[in-house]
Amino acid sequence: MATQLKNLSDFSHTTVPNGATFKIAIAVAEWNAEITGSLYNGALKTLLDHGVAAENILSIAVPGSFELTSAADILLKKHTDLDAVICLGCVIQGDTKHFDFICDAVAHGVTQVSVKYSKPVIFGVLTTNDLQQAIDRAGGKHGNKGDEAAITALKMAELAATA
Repeated sequence: MATQLKNLSDFSHTTVPNGATFKIAIAVAEWNAEITGSLYNGALKTLLDHGVAAENILSIAVPGSFELTSAADILLKKHTDLDAVICLGCVIQGDTKHFDFICDAVAHGVTQVSVKYSKPVIFGVLTTNDLQQAIDRAGGKHGNKGDEAAITALKMAELAATA
């Protein structure tokens, strides 16, 4: 199943929990703001559409994707009633190894924070080869990774609440 043939944000095949009882934070990177803003808008709309009350959504901005890990840690430490944290960012391949280091660090960091607090911390970071791929995945022809991150947060919060 090739990505170019699929809208990745289609959830018609699955059940999405109602988020009325959940409190969810969204940490969004300011770097590549056009892309991350679209991811944020998608995540926010999806949470609201699935019953999460606006007052139960905490949104913060951080400078870049690298800072998402520490933001998730700070949020979970300060707001112990959170059910999940969504981390949204965009790292686009450049001419240096910077891309590899940032993507690896953020992916591992998000996992470590999730395990540390036993709370879902969702990796909603685009790691693309070019700007067009990012556009296609931030509300373009392949859907919106922000929507996907919000659905994942709801499903994982439900799992944590019922496990």
